[in-house]
Amino acid sequence: MIINICLVLGTFLFMEGTAWFTHKYIMHGFMWTWHESHHVHHKEPLEKNDLFAVVFAAVSITVIYLGNFVPSLWFLYWIGFGVALYGIFYFIFHDVVVHRRIKIKYVAKNKYMKRIMKAHYVHHKVHTREGAEAFGFLYAPKKYEA
Repeated sequence: MIINICLVLGTFLFMEGTAWFTHKYIMHGFMWTWHESHHVHHKEPLEKNDLFAVVFAAVSITVIYLGNFVPSLWFLYWIGFGVALYGIFYFIFHDVVVHRRIKIKYVAKNKYMKRIMKAHYVHHKVHTREGAEAFGFLYAPKKYEA
C-alpha cells in the first residue's frame, strides 16, 4: 500500500516538471499552433489548447489500463493515477481558479496561491511564442511573491 501511495505522489510531483518542460519547449515551441489560442482573448468556451488536456488524459487512461491488465506492469496503474491527480489539480487551479472558466468567487489569501497566480498572470502578459516566463503550473519561484 505504501508503495502505491508513493508511486501516485511521486508521479504527481514529477508531473510538475513534465508540465513545465512541456509548456516551455513544446507548447511554446512546435505546438504553438495549439497553445496560441490560450494566449489570446476569446469568448468561446473551448480553445485549441484544450487538446493538450485530451492528450494527457489519454496518456493517463492508457497507463492505468496497462497497469490494470498487464500483471508485470502493475506499477503503471498507480503512475496513471498520479498523472490523473495532477490533471485534476491543474484543471482546478488553472482553468477554474486562475482563468475562471467556471465562474467562482475566490480571492487568494495565502502566500502560495498569491504567488502562483501572479506567476501565471506574468506568463500571460506575453501573447507571443517567445519572451514568456513562469512556465510552471503548481509551483512558482519566490520572485513572484506580491
